[in-house]
Amino acid sequence: MGGAPSTPQKTGGGDDVSVAEYLISTFVGEKSFPLASDYWNKLLELPLSSRWPSDRVRQACELFGRSNGYTRHLAKLLIHLSWCLQELLQDSDDDQASSIYKRAVNATYISSVFLKHLIENGKSDGLVELHLSLDESEPVPHGFVMDQDIQNFVMHSVLNFIGSTEVSPNSYVLHQELLNFMIVAMSTQLLSGPSPGPRDANPFIDAAMSQEKSLVCLAVRRLLLNYISRTPPNAKTYLYSDGDSPGILERVGSAAATIVLLPLNYLVNNSGDGSKHPLAEFSLHVLLILTNYHKPIMSDESLTDKSDDSGTSELVSKGHAFSSGNIFSKALANARDVEFDRSDVEGNAYPGPHVRIPFASLFDTLGMCLADEGAVLLLYSLLQGNSDFKEYVLVRTDLDTMLMPILETLYNASKRTSSNQIYMMLIVLLILSQDSSFNSSIHKMILPSVPWYKEHLLHQTSLGSLMVIILIRTVQHNLSKLRDVYLQTTCLATLANMAPHVHHLSAYASQRLVSLFYMLSRKYNKLSELTGEKQQSIKISLAGEGDGVSEDLAAELQIFTDFLRLVLDILNAILTYALPRNPEIVYAVMHRQEVFQPFKNHPRFHELVENIYTVLDFFNSRMDSQRSDREWSVQKVLEFIIDSCRFWRGEGMKMFTQLHFSYEQESHPEEFFIPYVWQLAFSRCGFSFNPDAINLFPLPHQVEKQGEEGRGEEVEEGKEKKVQELIEQRIVLDP
Repeated sequence: MGGAPSTPQKTGGGDDVSVAEYLISTFVGEKSFPLASDYWNKLLELPLSSRWPSDRVRQACELFGRSNGYTRHLAKLLIHLSWCLQELLQDSDDDQASSIYKRAVNATYISSVFLKHLIENGKSDGLVELHLSLDESEPVPHGFVMDQDIQNFVMHSVLNFIGSTEVSPNSYVLHQELLNFMIVAMSTQLLSGPSPGPRDANPFIDAAMSQEKSLVCLAVRRLLLNYISRTPPNAKTYLYSDGDSPGILERVGSAAATIVLLPLNYLVNNSGDGSKHPLAEFSLHVLLILTNYHKPIMSDESLTDKSDDSGTSELVSKGHAFSSGNIFSKALANARDVEFDRSDVEGNAYPGPHVRIPFASLFDTLGMCLADEGAVLLLYSLLQGNSDFKEYVLVRTDLDTMLMPILETLYNASKRTSSNQIYMMLIVLLILSQDSSFNSSIHKMILPSVPWYKEHLLHQTSLGSLMVIILIRTVQHNLSKLRDVYLQTTCLATLANMAPHVHHLSAYASQRLVSLFYMLSRKYNKLSELTGEKQQSIKISLAGEGDGVSEDLAAELQIFTDFLRLVLDILNAILTYALPRNPEIVYAVMHRQEVFQPFKNHPRFHELVENIYTVLDFFNSRMDSQRSDREWSVQKVLEFIIDSCRFWRGEGMKMFTQLHFSYEQESHPEEFFIPYVWQLAFSRCGFSFNPDAINLFPLPHQVEKQGEEGRGEEVEEGKEKKVQELIEQRIVLDP
């Protein structure tokens, strides 16, 4: 990329290519152009419709990486990007705004390409290769503060434009390019390990976290509205060129598009749902990255520790680390409904600015998109952190809008559904089940049919019964593996929360619940026998090599003991607090009463089983008192139970404290969520990154295969194991 005339003149036809060649080559070359040079206007007014092969783009990036330390062209380009965005927010005529808009798009586009290359090829821990500052001898325009942080300057401008500007046909591409720029700028997280450390270099995302609350609220509001509105790009405006303004199809073939997968490339080449609403997809993932960011800060004591022992130093550092907080997460947690403000009722106004969004539209959008993992993460964040949105969800009368997509996804969990997604959906159900009104209302909503459930015809089934069926099915499908104790516990904890409020549980759901107890009891009995045999063999041989196996069996036996007791607690809660409303569960227990017999005198279960036999004795005795020559059909037995329920008073039943499980997030959830949201950004936003540079999650083979249809079993198994290592949530039994 050699020299060219110092003042190139833009002409028509093929001369445009030579002008572009000159301007790009000088940008990546060794000549430094002052911040106020007219060169920057010429560069940013290029149509960028030239088609370069990937090797030439790579060569340009490599040249730029070597020269940027001297020229500081990245810093200068980011300053010009900020100025363009600031000008667009000022009043100007249409012709001037069109020119500024074009320069802003190009500045964002070029910045994304070269910034991404510098980040993924950075050699130093502090990313000094970015050189986000100007040389002290640099002449600067009047009014520009020389010593300000450029990353803070540009992130302020980007967030301000996104938050303050409506998405329109004229601004759509710029909004989309800015969101892509933010993902590129925040991709420094990929260079760090899964546990955020105080020395991790994330200059742009740290700059975003330092913005004032009012600006953050505007940006969060716009990202949520983008996600809600799901505005598709206007085909006439963006798929074809208008004069010398490049359209999407031209820009996809440009030099930049061959080195970084921008939204425009994604729009043309991706055939999934995301291609219909790329702005919504990018808005969601930018929001998830921002709200899940975690910045540990060291105390002065730990920063001054100079121990030569690296292991000791790490322990000291971790002992004195604390979080600086996340202003975007707080803004999302404090979002309020535009239709209702609690301060209007209670008279307690919330201090300072806060996000105002239509909860109804957000609820409906989430209901449509919950098959997507990003939507599940957003729903989790809102239910976990935003009490107003959670209350709004709980008072909705159409909970099937949100629950049916979750239940259908769990039903199809074996068909390439990620373990992370299953976890998050089950946690969402657990959070909702903590509310008694939710547990009551879902049993009052009747579903005419459930066409996607194939094992059994579900006709006129309540939403609550369907939820019980799916949770039990999820447990049963995982029982044989027992590598997912957390999943099993979450399902059973949700069922335990629901149990006292069950109303007219369907016959099929009742049968599945008793069958679950039978399956667990068989596994428990088998483990008990194996444990006893192993202990006996160790005593006989007096050898120590079997101790480890015995301990593993004992641990597994303890797990199944807890599971079995929990299912007994669930049955007890229904029979104790809701028996008259659930004749089908009485029928199911009577029909399979022999499965409870082995545990009648068991020291761990006998008290719970005694209650079941109190119920059995009541109904069996009443049935025995009937005429012996009576023929008992299924329908007649059920009618008999319904009639006998009128005389049930619960006499002889031991009252146990109702179990109530709540979800509690651990103190370091970022170790799970940060890698997770970046994996989603890869899969949904078409974002590429050098896999050899990624330290955030150890899945380079998954990155290489992300374009392939489906995933290998070995990838899924590795992912499940990683989830087990990283998951930082827990279920708590309330006192």
